[in-house]
Amino acid sequence: MQQISRRQFLASTAAASVASTVSSLTGFAGIARAAVPTLLRAETRVIEVAGQAATVFGLLQKDGTHGLFAQAGEDFNVRLENVLDATTLIHWHGLTPPFGQDGVPDLPQSLLQPGQSYEYRFPLETPGTHWMHAHTLQEQQLLAAPLIVNDPAEAGLDEQTVVVLFHDFSFKAPEELLAGLTGAMSGHSMSGMSHNMSGMEQGAVTHGGSAMDINDIDYDAYLANDRALDDPQVFPVERNGTVRLRLINGATATAFWIDTGSLEGEAIAVDGNRIVPVRGRRFPLGMGQRLDIRIRLPREEGAWPVLALREGGVERAGFILAKRGGAVKRVPSKGDKAEVPLDLSLELGFRAAKPLAEQVANKREPVVLGGDMAKYVWTINSQTFGSHKPIAVSKGDRVELAIRNDSMMGHPMHLHGHHFQVVGIDGHRFSGAVRDTVWVPPQREVTVAFDASNPGTWAFHCHHLYHMATGMMTVVQYDA
Repeated sequence: MQQISRRQFLASTAAASVASTVSSLTGFAGIARAAVPTLLRAETRVIEVAGQAATVFGLLQKDGTHGLFAQAGEDFNVRLENVLDATTLIHWHGLTPPFGQDGVPDLPQSLLQPGQSYEYRFPLETPGTHWMHAHTLQEQQLLAAPLIVNDPAEAGLDEQTVVVLFHDFSFKAPEELLAGLTGAMSGHSMSGMSHNMSGMEQGAVTHGGSAMDINDIDYDAYLANDRALDDPQVFPVERNGTVRLRLINGATATAFWIDTGSLEGEAIAVDGNRIVPVRGRRFPLGMGQRLDIRIRLPREEGAWPVLALREGGVERAGFILAKRGGAVKRVPSKGDKAEVPLDLSLELGFRAAKPLAEQVANKREPVVLGGDMAKYVWTINSQTFGSHKPIAVSKGDRVELAIRNDSMMGHPMHLHGHHFQVVGIDGHRFSGAVRDTVWVPPQREVTVAFDASNPGTWAFHCHHLYHMATGMMTVVQYDA
């Protein structure tokens, strides 16, 4: 199988990046069981951010709705059309398509040229909250949308669904942001960058006596459904009703704490997979991850903000749940103090509602994450993408990956084409959540297990866009 090199990846991201737009996530359309595919267009739109017009990308249907609702047990049947003036390709994050329909450039599909289209069709076996996004630098320009696969068994539930996609937003082109990071030691401008190397004021914290880096880009805005907190989306809700939040972290380089404020929530699914419910008001959400929270609203009138608090910073995004007559108050876009780094305290408590079958792993692989913040090079097993050795598996294997983070930045590690189960943290074994993206903090080890049941060559990478673009990506490759 031909491997895509880091140079090819960077070339494709550069070729695939120009301006564009996303519409507000206020409506979705279903995919019916039919021979005619749902048309999904990659196109440009204009949104308003901080009082300024911004041209960004969008994934929209013919009627302008943003994102897709599908039904488990039916087919994913979509025709993706590129109406941009740049090449592009879309990854169906959280789905497990057959190899060739995953949407990663040159693994094995080529980028779609302007005006080209491609039809995707495969069974949707499991429900959940997922999303779709460009696997290039265009992700930074909001080329992403929700992809919700409903469970027919939940059709009778009396609950309101609220879907929210979070983003970090910059008026700068992603190539400029990347150049600022990689050129930090060679005279490139660092305006807008946050190389957190020198203390708490810069967003670094101390971990085990060393400086831990949290954020490496300070963005112009943080968005929830394309809207900043100075003009948040307000969702009308019913008195004494039940709301199911389907939250998606589509940010390219920002992790959040989800804060439900005065409303206690119940986490019921992560990355689209059900867990034993966990109650709380504060939940971590790394880049690429999803979280379903069920909230039972009080009887009294009111309006309740739900916030996404930037890890290591004071900035925040959010939206508001409001009953008729409830007073909607302004929520500042910055908090009073910087948030702490994401940790694994809740991950340790999550338990899969449907864990993997009991089986001893016959394939165990170490995955060591490394990085040089000054040179801005990120590695897996001391190698960057294109020079790495693939993780070799055979169909039928039970595979365990022991992911150890030797760097001083957290990494959300995402495996394509499979779901895995968290089975260990720092040597402590347990039957944790089933996911496709797991957060690995600095100097920690997370072990995940998956069944090798989907032959192909599958991307495995950090979901921090700029870490992936500068090397932190490899592949899981099946034997021929």
